[in-house]
Amino acid sequence: MSTFETPQETGGWFGLSSREARIIGGASALMVINVLLMYVFVVTPLAAINNYLFAVPIIGVLVYGAAIMGGEILAERGIHGDNMGLAVVGLLILQFAFGIFGAGILSFAPRGSQPMILGVTAIVVAVLTAVISGYVYARSKTFETWGTVANYSFIGGIVAIAIGTFIQPVLLVGFILIFLGFVLRLGWEVWQVRDERNASIALQTIGVYIAVAGVFVHVLQLVMRALARR
Repeated sequence: MSTFETPQETGGWFGLSSREARIIGGASALMVINVLLMYVFVVTPLAAINNYLFAVPIIGVLVYGAAIMGGEILAERGIHGDNMGLAVVGLLILQFAFGIFGAGILSFAPRGSQPMILGVTAIVVAVLTAVISGYVYARSKTFETWGTVANYSFIGGIVAIAIGTFIQPVLLVGFILIFLGFVLRLGWEVWQVRDERNASIALQTIGVYIAVAGVFVHVLQLVMRALARR
């Protein structure tokens, strides 16, 4: 048994089992670190990376997609192989990828408004996560198809952004599809936490974190657009 897990299912937060509480707590901690990194990175040259990558939108999507996928693979291999160093490297790649991407989005807002923007985004994501989690836990059915549809949505989003690189209106379709992909993956990850009792706590924590972080950076873009129109 992994050192991340215990065989007992004792009580946790608000009726959650200790296992569920550990996954939620771990994913939340990783997300808090990510938000702090966004706020720090936004005053560094790292915040300008998006400007270069998304000068050709499909390049930006492929680079960040590769970083997220690569970070996840390394973290998973490190956990499976009981190699904490490799797992930490994977997590660092994920933290930096989401942190730099978020900082690039946030850089268009005045420094004084950034904490408020991050706070509003966090509240919206928390509510959205609670709604999705409540729905998953309220339904005694499998959500396996959500994972499959999420993958198709990601692929469709990449294709749409590739087309949108040359036909700009199609970019919005790509944004919607990738956003939908992360939302569906979040539901799938919550279902995994609910039903996969023998799965690795560490792997599920990372899975939930990636899904929430993906939703967060997309909601951040929506919040920025909403404030820009005011």
